[in-house]
Amino acid sequence: MTSPDLTTLRQRVQACTTDQDVADYQRDGAVCIRNLFTPEEVALLRDGIEANLAHPSPRGMVASRPDDPGRFFEDFCNWQDIPQFKRFIFDTPLAALAQRLMQSQTVRLYHDHLLVKEPGTRQRTPWHQDQPYYNVDGLQNISFWIPVDPVSRPSTLEFVAGSHRGPWLMPRTFMTNQAKWFPEGSLTELPDIDKHRQDFPILGWDLQPGDLVCFHMLSLHASAGVDGTQRRRVYSVRFLGDDMTHSPRPWVTSPPFPGLDQELPAGVPMDHALFPLMAA
Repeated sequence: MTSPDLTTLRQRVQACTTDQDVADYQRDGAVCIRNLFTPEEVALLRDGIEANLAHPSPRGMVASRPDDPGRFFEDFCNWQDIPQFKRFIFDTPLAALAQRLMQSQTVRLYHDHLLVKEPGTRQRTPWHQDQPYYNVDGLQNISFWIPVDPVSRPSTLEFVAGSHRGPWLMPRTFMTNQAKWFPEGSLTELPDIDKHRQDFPILGWDLQPGDLVCFHMLSLHASAGVDGTQRRRVYSVRFLGDDMTHSPRPWVTSPPFPGLDQELPAGVPMDHALFPLMAA
């Protein structure tokens, strides 16, 4: 796969998106874009995922219970070590799409995240917002959820439309429901969305390889397990826009960036080699 120029990548984004997609992202905090990636790009990403699974980083973890008949595996921040991931991030239209949907002049890579649910995995990903777990503040941001396997509607990522407008809700550990980050009582608790689904504007899409879901870091989202025969291999890439700044936390963020608070003060852009500028 050759490296295309930025103009070509932007043309591909224009061909796959509309002004309505941009408006939907700004209004709802989540939108689905179809057929952005070529089969060659999907194959490249699939190879990267298998390389990551074969050689997890020290940050890798099994996020399902021991009695789960499947397996939910996560890993973070591997784009510098897995060549397929780096090529996928830098040689596909991801940054150009981020620029269009965020309505931002600048686009800075934040981090990547692997999420694999093997056949039969029962472990749900509970409702949560991502940004409270992170070390950044600001409104112009985006996450891409990119499957290399077909994803059925029951197994897809779901969102509460408009929840990216706030408030911040209490982040808790997924397995034990502990408040490890913000002190108990300091943020509003999440509502019980699953028991009252009819009361919330829930979005979700079935997906094919080549599609992706784009969402704001404050959008409430969740997903179920997968059925007995289907893998769900997903690669997530996150980008920062014009107004995003460093916000050091007094706890270990997810993912952690050890020592960054000694190099970047609070309130400044994430201008650091870990977060390359991809559009300006």
